[in-house]
Amino acid sequence: MDTPEREEPFLLTLWRDWGDYMQTSLNIPLHVVQIASTVIALGFSVVLIRAANAAAIATANGPKRYTIPPPKAPPNNGKETVEEATTKLPGSSAIQCYAPATGQLLGLVNPSTPEGIDRAIAAAEAAQVQWRTTTFEQRRAVLRTLKRYVMDNAHEICRVAGLDSGKTLVDAQLGEILVTVEKLEWTIRHGERALRPSARPTNLLMAYKRNKVVYEPMGVVAALVSWNYPFHNLIGPVISALFAGNAIVVKVSENTAWSSAYFANVVRGALVAHGHDPALVQTVVCWPQTAGHLTAHPSISHVTFIGSQSVAHHVATSAAKSLTPVVLELGGKDPFIVLDSAAKDLTRIVEIILRGTFQASGQNCIGIERVIASGAVYDALVAKLEPRVKAIRLGPDADMGAMISDASFSRLEEAIAEAVSQGARLLAGGKRHAHPEYPKGHYFLPTLLVDVTPTMRIAQNECFGPILTLMRAPSSSAKDMLAIANAPNFGLGASVHGSERDPALQAVVSGLKAGMVAVNDFGAYYAVQLPFGGVRGSGYGRFAGEEGLRGMCNMKSIIEDRFGWLGVRTGIPPAVQYPVSEQETGWQFAQGVVEVGYGGLGRKAGGVGRILRNM
Repeated sequence: MDTPEREEPFLLTLWRDWGDYMQTSLNIPLHVVQIASTVIALGFSVVLIRAANAAAIATANGPKRYTIPPPKAPPNNGKETVEEATTKLPGSSAIQCYAPATGQLLGLVNPSTPEGIDRAIAAAEAAQVQWRTTTFEQRRAVLRTLKRYVMDNAHEICRVAGLDSGKTLVDAQLGEILVTVEKLEWTIRHGERALRPSARPTNLLMAYKRNKVVYEPMGVVAALVSWNYPFHNLIGPVISALFAGNAIVVKVSENTAWSSAYFANVVRGALVAHGHDPALVQTVVCWPQTAGHLTAHPSISHVTFIGSQSVAHHVATSAAKSLTPVVLELGGKDPFIVLDSAAKDLTRIVEIILRGTFQASGQNCIGIERVIASGAVYDALVAKLEPRVKAIRLGPDADMGAMISDASFSRLEEAIAEAVSQGARLLAGGKRHAHPEYPKGHYFLPTLLVDVTPTMRIAQNECFGPILTLMRAPSSSAKDMLAIANAPNFGLGASVHGSERDPALQAVVSGLKAGMVAVNDFGAYYAVQLPFGGVRGSGYGRFAGEEGLRGMCNMKSIIEDRFGWLGVRTGIPPAVQYPVSEQETGWQFAQGVVEVGYGGLGRKAGGVGRILRNM
């Protein structure tokens, strides 16, 4: 009985047919076909293996889910209100935490002592020893997990931030969540590129060298942050510090001490989810007289301060004791310039003005402090804005929330009254508001003040409240606009609106004394992680973006021998060796080196001769 022939595998048949075709139709020898096919197969295999490895790494370092304890519940299920709406209780060192929109008691927090600050720094320092050795991919994994948590729990984060700071849920979503997720996403996507070793050019004389700059972790850095955005202001510096390989101690404001423990745990949970030490992130809350212990601490390598000019002087003086570098962001008196060429765009511009002025009750460092326009545009803006400002409702669930406290109410009322006495017109608001449902809440009426002039106090000092001021310029020229815009001693952000064909537009952008300018927009630089900071009275240094991330690092310049393995290294020629045998000869030789390195072609040739004659 005949044995049936086994059918040849399909791939082998295809291989034979392919070889026959290449030989008979294209006259390519079989051995060439085999070699080329093998190389292609190997290359394809390498691609598949790398793709599989990348997928495995992505799975291992992908975002993880985790849970953390909820924020500490207010006493009596939140039904108790404070007797006095203040953080400082008479006869007690404890910080009273309460909701500025309702007066609801949130609890008491014991402030940190100098010894407590020492312990926090020591714990962070110990944790950073291992963290500094992590890879960028490991750090990205933590940020991916943190980003997932923030997005999954956005409503709870907004609720807690709003309760502690007085803002509405919408204002919290825009000012706490959106900007934090943007910073996380930017750092995940672009952070490594910013901190990757950077090759630097050489020159003819040093052509045998290669140069680079590396960015190394500083150690333990500190951030002293303001209360207006309790989640974002805490998390923002943490993101940069961790990605740069540092540990961080954040001094939060006593005004938002209640939420800080919960927000810190949000980050610590992401660290724990990936097996890292949560002690990398420390928070302290203390009274102002204790804060100097943190800023002057010899174990702190860098300080970021967000706050007022008056406090900044103390911070800078304190940090100078240990020669600690400081970044200061001190608010602004941001101008919002509307050129005549923007006349057809006023409907959109009005919406931006309202959001930029009244978000978080105007407690926004890059909030719109002054609207500057001229002629018919000015009059049209006044007409459009007056009914809109008057229609803004106050309350935790309304259009605009509360201010953090009533500490600035008298100052604002006095500045408004003084401006009116000097010729300004008050069209809406201008005073504190006793909310019928929340008598312990800190509410200030949305205010519209027009015909403000540059010499008025309210045009020179930051309001940091729901005060919309309009200033009339003599014309829409760059000169007239800039004269008003640059008058105060601030220079944080600015906005300019007009047609791209208007020659005044770019002239204004170039002439503004500001750290950041948004063209036909407001505050957009913050939403794309451009370096953030100001000039003049608004501070110095930058956070965010590549510059801010690199500012969290020790920048180290390294120069190495390119051909050291061949014995090509720097040597000192006899003419300039110590002891120098003859100064003139040594000088002539050194001059020849300079001419060869930096002269034109003829001078280079002369330099060679000078070197040879004085060897």
